[in-house]
Amino acid sequence: MFDRARDATVRNAAFTWLRAQVDSHGDVLPRALLAEGFTLHGVRVPLVSPQGIFKPRVLHDAPLSITTTPDGPYDDAFGPNELLRYRYRGTDPDHPDNRLVRFAMQERLPLVYFHGLMPGRYVAAWPVFVVGDDRRGLTFTIAADDTRHVWPAARGQTARDDMESARRRYTTAAVRQRLHQRAFRERVLAAYRQQCAFCRFRHAELLDAAHILPDTDEGEPVVANGLALCKLHHAAFDRYFLGVRPDYIVQVRDDLLGETDGPTLVHGIQALHGTRIAVPRRPTQRPDQHFLEIRYETFRRA
Repeated sequence: MFDRARDATVRNAAFTWLRAQVDSHGDVLPRALLAEGFTLHGVRVPLVSPQGIFKPRVLHDAPLSITTTPDGPYDDAFGPNELLRYRYRGTDPDHPDNRLVRFAMQERLPLVYFHGLMPGRYVAAWPVFVVGDDRRGLTFTIAADDTRHVWPAARGQTARDDMESARRRYTTAAVRQRLHQRAFRERVLAAYRQQCAFCRFRHAELLDAAHILPDTDEGEPVVANGLALCKLHHAAFDRYFLGVRPDYIVQVRDDLLGETDGPTLVHGIQALHGTRIAVPRRPTQRPDQHFLEIRYETFRRA
């Protein structure tokens, strides 16, 4: 018989542990940390395994987490309704792992969704719920919810159910955007070897992934539309204090070149004029020259 109280104890402990890890490490967590997990009543509870649908031994009836790995075998994706389509394990709807997920849907149990940004780097979203099961399409539908609604009320009132569905669509859309932003940052910083393209500053905590042209949260984050920049140079780039020509040469605004100020202006901005930015080693990851040309024309007009 399903022990709901025991199950809830494990899930609540997992959510509390995850919150502490995010507070300590930031949104992007290393897989090794998740695989090690935490200890509950003397028993180790990992949160991930090589399988995408994962149930630790302390649980008996439903998984604790589902994972999308980068370059994995399954084409998990967000659908037009903003919800996640999560592929079955294999092609048998009654595979034991698929039955576990189906049980979680039946019992309205909160799960953790781990989204792989790149090998060994994951963003966690919780709570997520299984809200649909398409046997023909071999997919489950997954919706994220607000952390204030980890344990949903029983179904029954139409108005309440409609409110829950609307809230989950909104929350899932926000999760989708967050995943896109984190993936863009991770990939851009990795391509630039964790250094500012302008000044070569190397402390990742103070580095951003700046867009050359405005981006949307549709599709894959494109490294060629990004520059790894420190906080100072990201702000200067966004506000057109300086621009980058299509040949990767930095141009500082004329009025700033003639301005007299302290060492930050002299060394942080003026000294960059005419220098060449650092670019990724892989040609396909280097700043798109057409994007730079469009951006540079905007800089010149500004």
